[in-house]
Amino acid sequence: MRARVIPCLLLRGHGLVKTRKFKDPVYVGDPVNAVRIFSEKEVDELVILDIDASREGREPDYELVAEIAGECFMPVAYGGGVRSLAQARKLIRAGIEKVVVNSAAVESQGFIREIADVFGSQAVVGAIDAKKTLLGGHRVFVKSGTQDTRLKPEEHAAVLEQAGVGEIFLNSIDCDGQMQGYDLGLVQKVTRSVNIPVIACGGAGNVTHMKEALAEGGASAVSAGSMFVFHGKHRAVLISYLERDAL
Repeated sequence: MRARVIPCLLLRGHGLVKTRKFKDPVYVGDPVNAVRIFSEKEVDELVILDIDASREGREPDYELVAEIAGECFMPVAYGGGVRSLAQARKLIRAGIEKVVVNSAAVESQGFIREIADVFGSQAVVGAIDAKKTLLGGHRVFVKSGTQDTRLKPEEHAAVLEQAGVGEIFLNSIDCDGQMQGYDLGLVQKVTRSVNIPVIACGGAGNVTHMKEALAEGGASAVSAGSMFVFHGKHRAVLISYLERDAL
């Protein structure tokens, strides 16, 4: 079976943005319109992340989430500000299939088990944003890459698996928006530490990068942002997706 290829869209307010190394967000369009286009292109799945919610300490925008979910004809995962079963329930009622937990999951994992017990592990995705250290290791960062937890991503991934997440969404802060390839060392570390699927994100610029993340990194699925919203060296906004047999 072909590996899943998942566009990752970043929400800021009511607009979509794209970052580089989690900084310098550039506006790339209206989320509802983008999701409509991806639906027409029959993408495997979508991940939508509100990059300000956790940092600002606020809940998801349920109205906007419901509007976006209404345009989705594929499974969609949402993350940003999720820290309780009640919030997860609201998101799933709004049409979201998978809830992505990130910042709050570092402080406490109890609510992950609650969500998994009610909706199943397949409905909970543990997101890890990781950055290289000067000594060549990696650390987990939260609140959109602004806060160092001092945790190792491979150890945190194992904790999240134990807590009940059904898969890991692994994003490299260093590679984000660079389109030069995934951090294969990071992907390998995490895939070897868990027995659940790992989605590699951060750095995809072409199909070869995706094949490397799957074959060398051991990822079960690949995700990309810039590759699907920018076109050409001037990074003109143009939403695209892979041909069916590309992987």
